Amino acid sequence: MPDFPAGFRWGVSTSAYQIEGATTVDGRGPSIWDTFAREPGRIVDGTTGDEACDHHHRYAEDTALLAGLGVSAYRFSISWPRIQPTGAGPALTAGLDFYDRLVDGLLAAGVDPVATLFHWDLPQALEDAGGWLNRDTAARFAEYADVTAARLGDRVKLWITLNEPFIHMSLGHGMGVHAPGRVLLFDAFPVAHHQLLGHGLAVAALRARTASPVAIANNYSPVRPAGDSDADRAAAAAYDALHNRLFTDPLLGLGYPDAPGVDPTVVRDGDLDVIAAPIDVLGVNYYNPTGIRAPEEGSPLPFEIVLLDGYPRTAFDWPVAPDGLRELLLQLRDRYGDALPEIQVTESGCAYDDAPDAQGRVNDPERIAYLDGHVRAVHEAIGAGVPVTGYFVWSLLDNWEWAEGFTKRFGLVHVDYPTQRRTPKSSYAWFRDLVRR
Repeated sequence: MPDFPAGFRWGVSTSAYQIEGATTVDGRGPSIWDTFAREPGRIVDGTTGDEACDHHHRYAEDTALLAGLGVSAYRFSISWPRIQPTGAGPALTAGLDFYDRLVDGLLAAGVDPVATLFHWDLPQALEDAGGWLNRDTAARFAEYADVTAARLGDRVKLWITLNEPFIHMSLGHGMGVHAPGRVLLFDAFPVAHHQLLGHGLAVAALRARTASPVAIANNYSPVRPAGDSDADRAAAAAYDALHNRLFTDPLLGLGYPDAPGVDPTVVRDGDLDVIAAPIDVLGVNYYNPTGIRAPEEGSPLPFEIVLLDGYPRTAFDWPVAPDGLRELLLQLRDRYGDALPEIQVTESGCAYDDAPDAQGRVNDPERIAYLDGHVRAVHEAIGAGVPVTGYFVWSLLDNWEWAEGFTKRFGLVHVDYPTQRRTPKSSYAWFRDLVRR
């Protein structure tokens, strides 16, 4: 493995609803995922995140796993309804106490806390008032950022406002396969704008409370036309604008791109200045490239997503394409130039059907190969001048994988859900040795 720059941040990532459980403890209110998971047919295996990995009670055990891994940072998310059960009003002391204990435990273990404020678990009360379709939710998000940073801002080493706002918009509000289950197609643009407005307002709130750097974590996917026709190339350009530019151009002061569904009437005077508040780090979540072709006549979408041939696939049927990460990082450099801030790869990982063998060991050579390829891709991008300063594996633990329930395993650590027993996989040892080197 090639050498990385001194101070390069190695980490792992999780999210609150996927691991914490304890959904009714200490006054936590319901989130849109609590509601969605209880609707028949929404979750593949019919499960909920009520217990998940029981991290709320086992955080000390999980912190020990982080210490054993030797990572320099742990990216977790804070549950908004654990802090403000209805998304507004005074913060719950007990909710903040939990994250206080977690942050202090991480620091004692030599691990930098990296906190994401919103990883899709909107308080249900805010959804009942319109959710991200309601401009007021952006203001509520800024208040939540303020009360959280007032308690934790002296110790969290990097703040991330939103996780993958494109995915939350498209799967949660465009196609209805994630919470809250709305099917709005391109009428979901207000969700995009209000998330970005909330991000900008939260940046200001965080700046007032902490000297720590501030970021956003976007999902990116290099787009590849499925054919050589002008129609395929036009469809790929439309999808690229929607997936890769809609949540980046405004952050860097370029306004909204010419992307499908953009409705300028939603944007008020001054909004774009708020959204373009300078950030210190751009979080890049990467899993796979996307194949696009021109749609069939009569399709409501200007593109069609297709499987890319010629790649091994994960249990999610996603193509394993490490070079796509290098391609993406170079694309960001070339597209944004000097406007591009420091980059950290805040998620990178793969799902496979891992199971213990007769001796209780969990060998996952496919995950090791995946991570090896993607780490090398990051190194190549750094060599080409892209300012990448960190790499976080998704995920520390097998967890509740949204609409897939417990059917997909991303972790470096295997979790036996009936017993909550944690078993480090061979990829855990591989990543530990990489970090040590």
